[in-house]
Amino acid sequence: MNKQARNVIDVLILAIPETAGSALYGMIDVLSATGNLWQTLVRSNDERKVFRVRIVSTRDALFSCGNGIPVQPHYSLDDDPYAPIVILPEIWLGPDESIKERYPKLIDWIIRSYQKGAEICTACSGSILLAETGLLDGKVATSHWGYQDIFRLNYPKIQFKPASSLVYADDDGRIVTAGGTTSWHDLALHIIARHVSAGDALHIAKVYLLKWHPEGQLPYASLVRHSPHADSIAKECEGFLTEHYQDIDAIKQLQETMTIPERSLKRRFKAATGSTIIEYLQNVRIEHAKRFLENETMAIEDVSAEVGYLDTSFFRRLFKRTTGLSPGRYKQMFQAARLIE
Repeated sequence: MNKQARNVIDVLILAIPETAGSALYGMIDVLSATGNLWQTLVRSNDERKVFRVRIVSTRDALFSCGNGIPVQPHYSLDDDPYAPIVILPEIWLGPDESIKERYPKLIDWIIRSYQKGAEICTACSGSILLAETGLLDGKVATSHWGYQDIFRLNYPKIQFKPASSLVYADDDGRIVTAGGTTSWHDLALHIIARHVSAGDALHIAKVYLLKWHPEGQLPYASLVRHSPHADSIAKECEGFLTEHYQDIDAIKQLQETMTIPERSLKRRFKAATGSTIIEYLQNVRIEHAKRFLENETMAIEDVSAEVGYLDTSFFRRLFKRTTGLSPGRYKQMFQAARLIE
């Protein structure tokens, strides 16, 4: 598409009872303001309407989405509407919930829209709806980092990338998934830059104080998540490592404490939790390091030793690999929030 074209671009955005109202109306507001709000503020005579955004739902009757926010759809699925851009925003879904078989007609409509040529864009947990269609099978995708287990257990054919803020599933960019809750900002700016211009995306970012998240989701993700499983041995290991994470020889102590062979222990832990024992210990240690960096004035060397690493260089490398930021940059980024208090 010619990025200088002035034709209005139709966009359909999905709304269901589980939809987060902030993402729904935020996306509508930002796209609708493209091409005109900045121009109004700077008194430019180049105002134009770029996107025409309409809401589609399972029915066209008024309903309430997340937190009781009212939604009046423009179309129902029975209308079988089409637009070149379809957006599936965030939905309220617990990390252990499933949306399987909840909206079969909706899944069919998403597939049909893609087959007709539509670009499918998702933000946060909206990618779980997209995963239900099978369109992501064999492809890469992202969502909120908290949904890693959902993708690992329910959608093993999808290459889940929890670190990324924005992921293109195919070479032509017709399927785009965005990460955590406010990653709809990144998605909106992407849509504007791709279909209008980078300059218009920058104008909208300035007006709404939106920002890209080039650092990705890693700095915000909790590295220690209690994956649901029933393996008592694995649970005992998790508890031991959580309690003894500061010990230099924590893994050796663990192996001496457990009553099953080391190889069996490693295999069972991996099968139950999705991570190795050393990965779990490293994640526990880095999570504690993050708390120290967020709330204390300790030197990096002291933080390293406090969480079980006498080799500060190794600690720095591990911290950067797991969070995407150096310890110093992480401290600078998250201690800044304390200045607001």
